[in-house]
Amino acid sequence: MSTEGPRRRGRRSGSGDGGADRGEAGPAGAPEERGPQTPEQRARDTVYRMLAARARSRSELRQALLRKEIDEDVADGVLQKFVDAGLVDDAAFAESWVNERHRNQGLGRRALGFELRRKGVDESSVEAALATVDGDAEVERARELVRRKLRSMGSLDSTARMRRLVGMLARKGYSEGLAFRVVREELENSGLDDPTDDETP
Repeated sequence: MSTEGPRRRGRRSGSGDGGADRGEAGPAGAPEERGPQTPEQRARDTVYRMLAARARSRSELRQALLRKEIDEDVADGVLQKFVDAGLVDDAAFAESWVNERHRNQGLGRRALGFELRRKGVDESSVEAALATVDGDAEVERARELVRRKLRSMGSLDSTARMRRLVGMLARKGYSEGLAFRVVREELENSGLDDPTDDETP
């Protein structure tokens, strides 16, 4: 019995050592992860974090990497891998941006195009994305904006209503011709337009 005890302890110790080895095997690479990152790792982690928040254009991501003092060659190389994997796609980004901003913010094509160009999206992708905005849908969205705004403008005269409504649509990126037409029609339909007042803003 006196000899079995140590053997059992030895076996337990052996299994414990093996467990310790296995336990050390997992974190074996951890010092590298916790230690200083390579520029490629920093760039990759930055891109993943930004994409987790929302979709981004390649130009947006590149500018962010350069601000973090990532070398241009490293930034371009890392971004190309994301492009090849389909995780960064300017055409898809532009289309999604246009649909979301048009639907939720009521922006017209002019404003949408300005935003995409400012984000560094190439012209062909911008034009393709803007083409997804149906002309009738754009007009209807403008009408919705005017109707909503009209609810708080009952005390204003016809000229002031016209000026403010057209200005609102212009700031949203609608063309001047479309803005005047939609506002005039909505004022007439609402009964708020004064037919004797032909002044224009």
